[in-house]
Amino acid sequence: MTQRKCNTVMAIAILVVTTLSSASLAAQRESDEELLSTREAVWRAWFAGDTKTIEKLVPPETIVISGGEKEWKDQAYVMRSAAEFHASGGKLVRLEFPHTEVQHFGNVAIVWSTFVVETEENGKRESSSGRATEIFVWKHGRWSNPGWHTSSTK
Repeated sequence: MTQRKCNTVMAIAILVVTTLSSASLAAQRESDEELLSTREAVWRAWFAGDTKTIEKLVPPETIVISGGEKEWKDQAYVMRSAAEFHASGGKLVRLEFPHTEVQHFGNVAIVWSTFVVETEENGKRESSSGRATEIFVWKHGRWSNPGWHTSSTK
């Protein structure tokens, strides 16, 4: 192969790799938007007592660990506690994720976040903030949230 042909082949290969990488990054950003939308839906469903959404997004094999609590929790506990919070008149006033990082490992994504939550119960507002490590799995064309660990910083 002549030097000119070799340079042309190399240029085409670089162009193809660059194009594929750009397409992959664009797809990843789109996937992250859906992922973070699912994450927010899980949190909002809990505060709204929306057990149907929780059941859809939080599978039975879920494991939940909260800082300062001895017992680990499961999907049934998540649904029960959401229903109880809502039944007691509790409502979400504010939900923010000031800092979020996402790592992908095949069909699994780990979302690292800080959060700020403000709720109102019996006319009393309460704010809390902390960190969350959440696991998401892409299965059957959608994200599910089979586990998380939260810890409060305030």
